[in-house]
Amino acid sequence: MQRCGAEGFTLVEVLVAMFILAVGAVGAAATQSTVARLREQAALESEAVQLAASLSARMLANPAQMALPDAANPYLQLDYDADDGDPDAAPVQCFDGADCDPASLARFDLYETARLVQRAFPGGRIAVCRDAAVWNPAMQAPDWECVSSAQAPIVIKLGWRMHARQGQPAAGALAFVTMAVPG
Repeated sequence: MQRCGAEGFTLVEVLVAMFILAVGAVGAAATQSTVARLREQAALESEAVQLAASLSARMLANPAQMALPDAANPYLQLDYDADDGDPDAAPVQCFDGADCDPASLARFDLYETARLVQRAFPGGRIAVCRDAAVWNPAMQAPDWECVSSAQAPIVIKLGWRMHARQGQPAAGALAFVTMAVPG
């Protein structure tokens, strides 16, 4: 009697192939998740730089307020945290050639900036101050505290909370952008 030789794959070979395919699919999904998070972070960083540049331009376009002493300069008083609620409304809406004096224009600029921080950045915070040392070497991180002196440059500090990842605290890490105001 002649025996027929069966050709094909054994069950073990099929299971090994399915395991390898599953590992590849999990790896691809993890890569997609990381890419999506990095894309969101890059978009927020780009938006933060644009917002800081916009505020810097608004400050430079209002020389009457920028010439005031630091304690009276409304721009240097900005320290808004979105977690504290809505920003205080501007007393005057300076749109379309509205008659705004420099002080009203500064308050409007600050309101608009705070509103954008609240809307665009998760747990966003912005501060404008004179600061000689933005980086805190002890913490190995940027610092919200300002080392104020008359010679220190004016800086815009903008930060937000990144989404928490597995194994991180619920608040997530703080992303941070700093821009010096020219002049």
